Amino acid sequence: MKPTRDPRVTLDDLVEVLLDKGAVLHLDLIISVADIPLIGVNLRAAVAGMETMLEHGMMRQWDEHTRAWVEGSSARRDLDLRDGERHVAQMHGGHLLEEGVYTAWRPGTVFLTDRRLVVLRRDPREVLWEADLSAVRAVRPETERSAGGAPRTRVRLEVEGGGTALLSAADPAALCELLDRGRPGVLGEEVRPGAAQQVLAEGHLWYQEPRRDGPLWRGGTGRLTPGGLVWKSPLDARPALALPADDLLGVGQVAGRSPGGEGTVLELRTHSLGVVALAATDPAHWLASLRELTERRATGQAASPAPALPSASGATPATTTAH
Repeated sequence: MKPTRDPRVTLDDLVEVLLDKGAVLHLDLIISVADIPLIGVNLRAAVAGMETMLEHGMMRQWDEHTRAWVEGSSARRDLDLRDGERHVAQMHGGHLLEEGVYTAWRPGTVFLTDRRLVVLRRDPREVLWEADLSAVRAVRPETERSAGGAPRTRVRLEVEGGGTALLSAADPAALCELLDRGRPGVLGEEVRPGAAQQVLAEGHLWYQEPRRDGPLWRGGTGRLTPGGLVWKSPLDARPALALPADDLLGVGQVAGRSPGGEGTVLELRTHSLGVVALAATDPAHWLASLRELTERRATGQAASPAPALPSASGATPATTTAH
């Protein structure tokens, strides 16, 4: 291997490759003093994200034991599970209390079971919000600007009887997907059976994040589904961009320079955020997928995956991934 330099590569790109593909380290080291070998080091290590490890059959027993421990200790200690109720996931989050003109975020932990969604505060102990999954009628990500101007993604829920709730979560996209997967065909008009698993386009994208000192290009992963577009950097705990499908007004390719190269900038027109700039090394594929989604949304049709990009061997892969 020879060291190489690519000015387009950022730390986000490096972490993404490490988590997705992983790295195998083989190291043989001998420490000598006065030409006398004293210490030998033989190192064989695999470094990768947990999903990649599990895909290759590594650390499965540890993962199963850890998940069982979390479900049997943390969830049962903090949340009073009902008979036969099973813990699914938990993450830091909160609930927006809305009482007349008074609104305030109340931080806590979001617990998802196979029966309920609960926002719980540990100290002092209080259930901030709770709903049975059977009562949830719609769930969708909702992007808003924070006080500092940065976009924040929330989870909007509509429950039986016409009520609504706004939750924050460490990973709002994962929470929405878990809810969609747990209640197929029930969670709202925007969610159809199988819609959560249908991916129109997925792969590496750069997002021009607005900041006080000027916009900054950041590398990460984009995922386009019939429900909308989600972008997340591997360094962030939560997606920095989550655009529901009904928030997209249109998309176009504009002249301009980005980490992807000259002429790779895509501009998305949205209701909530105005113009959002993205960049990709294969902008034509993303442009076609986004246009198809917006056009079919306008006509009320279901979006279908865009044609896959041909692989290096000339074959067409079943799942399109942008690099």
